[in-house]
Amino acid sequence: MINLKAKIYVAGHHGLVGSAIIRQLKTLGYDNLITRTHSQLDLTNQSSVMNFFEEFKPEYVINAAAKVGGILANHNYPAEFIYQNIMIEANVIDASYRHDVKRLLFLGSTCIYPKDAKQPIAEDELLNGSLEPTNEPYAIAKIAGIKLCESYNRQYETDFRSVMPTNLYGPGDNYHPENSHVIPGLIVRFHNAKKNNDKVVKVWGSGKPKREFLYVDDMAAASIYIMNLSKDDYKKNTKPMMSHVNIGTGKDISIKELSYLIADNVGYKGIIEFDSEKPDGAPRKLLDVDCLKSLGWSAEIDLKLGLNLTYNDYLKAIELS
Repeated sequence: MINLKAKIYVAGHHGLVGSAIIRQLKTLGYDNLITRTHSQLDLTNQSSVMNFFEEFKPEYVINAAAKVGGILANHNYPAEFIYQNIMIEANVIDASYRHDVKRLLFLGSTCIYPKDAKQPIAEDELLNGSLEPTNEPYAIAKIAGIKLCESYNRQYETDFRSVMPTNLYGPGDNYHPENSHVIPGLIVRFHNAKKNNDKVVKVWGSGKPKREFLYVDDMAAASIYIMNLSKDDYKKNTKPMMSHVNIGTGKDISIKELSYLIADNVGYKGIIEFDSEKPDGAPRKLLDVDCLKSLGWSAEIDLKLGLNLTYNDYLKAIELS
């Protein structure tokens, strides 16, 4: 287990995952945490990142920093999604090697897998087919991050690890009406419809695609669990050139079922219509979490409880705005 006094740098600590990891680390007793906002440190700037590592000398690094967004954001800003994410991970991973970081954890995304991957998706499905076009630039950047970690491990014997979380939701999410992911987007839409007494809410897509969702505090717990594994235990359950670990629940739900579940949670009683002319994305994305279970970890917070906690977080957020 990582010493509680170890210097841990959490990149992206204001984001959904990063803030949950900070909460989890503090709960466990880690009190030597290093964080920087984007205005304090631009992770796409190589010299700034190198200077930061030289000055603060973190012993462990968790890279949760990324440019993220939903289908619309990925469609509108593909250049930013591929460029910024590649630069962030390349700079942080290389600086970690050059400044003798003991262990690094890189956080990816299930969009790395082919659009038509076998279900449930095992780790070795990576690079076995074409990616979903709607978020291909982001996916390629995340694949590059995995391969950066593996390449440094193979060449320099570093201990750089990668985890691939399924769709995440929970406290600290982005509730932007256009650039958010599906759960926070639907929460906002149904909340506003309830407030405005709207008779109909339209949801993007046919509602048929199935998705897996993981509460972000579970993701944080899994990340720290894997970070704390011995190097031997991690290597025993992964391969040098397929070393990432899926993080999920092993259960999925259709967007239609999810929409009704969120509407019920929010208290919206109107009609829900699905707009089949809008893109669906991949038909199904369910992770095979056998590797994760073999490492000794399973998710604890089910979807119904997680949605309730998330809606309460949204209500608090709008009260403060």
